[in-house]
Amino acid sequence: MDIRTAVLAGWRRIRAGTGQVRNVALRRGMRMPFAAFEWLIAARYIRTRLIALLSFLGIMLGVATLIIVLSVMNGFRHELLDKLVGINGHIFVAAIDSPLTDYDEVSDRLSRVYGVRRAVPFLEGQAFASSPYGGSGVLVRGVRGADMPKITSVADNLRQGTLAGFDASGGVAIGRRLAEALGLQVGDTISLLTPRGASTPFGTTPRTKSVPVVAIFEIGMSEFDATFVFMPLADAQGFFNKDGDVTLIEIFLDDADRVDEARPALEMAAERPVLLTDWRQRNRTFFSALEVERNVMFLILTLIVLVASLNIIAGLVMLVKDKSSDIAILRTMGATRMAVMRIFVVTGASIGIVGTFGGFLLGLAVTLNIETIRQWLSRLTSTNIFPAELYFLSKLPAEIDPTEVATVVGLAMGLSLVATLYPSWRAARLDPVEALRYG
Repeated sequence: MDIRTAVLAGWRRIRAGTGQVRNVALRRGMRMPFAAFEWLIAARYIRTRLIALLSFLGIMLGVATLIIVLSVMNGFRHELLDKLVGINGHIFVAAIDSPLTDYDEVSDRLSRVYGVRRAVPFLEGQAFASSPYGGSGVLVRGVRGADMPKITSVADNLRQGTLAGFDASGGVAIGRRLAEALGLQVGDTISLLTPRGASTPFGTTPRTKSVPVVAIFEIGMSEFDATFVFMPLADAQGFFNKDGDVTLIEIFLDDADRVDEARPALEMAAERPVLLTDWRQRNRTFFSALEVERNVMFLILTLIVLVASLNIIAGLVMLVKDKSSDIAILRTMGATRMAVMRIFVVTGASIGIVGTFGGFLLGLAVTLNIETIRQWLSRLTSTNIFPAELYFLSKLPAEIDPTEVATVVGLAMGLSLVATLYPSWRAARLDPVEALRYG
């Protein structure tokens, strides 16, 4: 054998050995869980399916919609609770056997109870407010001048005027919407009419009082901004014929959810028969309806994610049918049933996971800019998408709850993963001989 023949023979043996090594490596790779070739094939299958894109969009929009809607519902509850409780207090103390003429002493004792932020006595009555430009029904609330700065929802949201020297001013503080409806500014005069006037032999006569506007506030809740009128307590007692008396004492707690814990201590501190009610009793129907609506919206919008998951099932079943020959070839090359199953699990789960992540980012982006988007849509459509008169709030609120967002993301990923199991099992059970014969 000459040198040339020996070299050629050696080269053939090297090539044969290299091929054997490559085949062994390929077979070993097919037996490794989630090997590189499984990801490669799954990625190739995803790129070639239109239904994969539709499933991705369905998952993404479903997750984003759930996050946005739940955040807006949370924002509604937080804002309404803050507005309602911020101006009305947490616990209300009413007299039972005799008028609250000793309100100064009672409120002082109540304010010293642990967990109580402040106690504010007030007198409340209905009246008709008018100006040269219109009239409206209002709720007049008489409050001591020293207590007005403690009502932070009013004191921290003044738009015009001041509350300094409120008792001596002889004027009133009104909401911005009421001021706009009556065409009033600070310094203008507002006329108040109440049927609870002086008692005469012919009955009770209406009483009219003209007072200056010393402050205009904007709480942010349209109902309050359009109806509340704050008047010095002494003036309100004379106006409603309640000399030396108040309607209620409002208790503001450090924690609105600790109402039940504070009740016994407040009853003891009052040192007289009183009736206690709290914000939950006064607004139970409203907040219960809001909670029911939130739960129903969650269930309805979850169906979007469920439908997108069913699209994943349909897409994978069609993919298994179309790629039956490919599956058979992989099986004959040494791929195990579990390897085939993992390929289709990766294919479907990738759609769900990427779609969920995209929906998570989209939902957060929209939620964090919800008010800007609302204003842009209102300008674009020339309509008021969020009328304050209907929804009670001047802007669209949104509050992201990390626990709820994690629940939505986990639910979407779980449904996406479950949706891949049946099509993947069918692909793993495919008989390669039958597939090659009839494929």
